[in-house]
Amino acid sequence: MADSDEALARQNAALTRQMLEWIAAGPHTYAETMDVWHSTCPRHTIWEDAVIAGLVNHQGRSDSFVRLTPAGEALLGNGGR
Repeated sequence: MADSDEALARQNAALTRQMLEWIAAGPHTYAETMDVWHSTCPRHTIWEDAVIAGLVNHQGRSDSFVRLTPAGEALLGNGGR
C-alpha cells in the first residue's frame, strides 16, 4: 500500500499504463476486462479513472470489446496504431 498521495498517484499511473497495454494487446471483452481490472478498493480505481479520462471505449455489454480511444493510444505513444 502506498504511504503518501504522491506514491499512490505514481502507483495508479503505473497500473493505468499496464491496463492500457493489456487492452491494446487484446482483444478483450468488457466482461473479461471487468474480471481482471474492476476493483472495489476506493484507492485503486484504475478502470473507472480510465473511463472518466476518456482513455477507453466500451459498449457496456459483457460481449462487447474494450478498445483504447485516441487519448489512450496517445498515452501509450501509439498514436492510433
